[in-house]
Amino acid sequence: MSYEEIMTQLILHGGNARGAAYEALDEAEEYKFDEAEKLLEEANDEFLKGHKYQTELIQSQDEKAVPSFFMIHAQDHVMTAQAELQLIKRMIEQLKQTEKLEKRIEKLEQ
Repeated sequence: MSYEEIMTQLILHGGNARGAAYEALDEAEEYKFDEAEKLLEEANDEFLKGHKYQTELIQSQDEKAVPSFFMIHAQDHVMTAQAELQLIKRMIEQLKQTEKLEKRIEKLEQ
């Protein structure tokens, strides 16, 4: 696979991971946690695909290689996806707690 094709795969899978993670958060905000979990799995799968290409890139570089703007941009997509995926997982756990508390309050109010 060429250098440009690897970069394209990094951008593609990083973007797909971020998109699915945000869709998961949207579902969780409506307390649809089963759907959110499916989307988190999809996001994680996409991240892992991107990470595979990232590893391929690192292994193919020699120590004299100079990073290009394209490579930095592609790496940024994968690393941002990883950070956002971890944060969104934590946010979803907080939403689960919020739902539990709302149900308890509703029960107490009755």
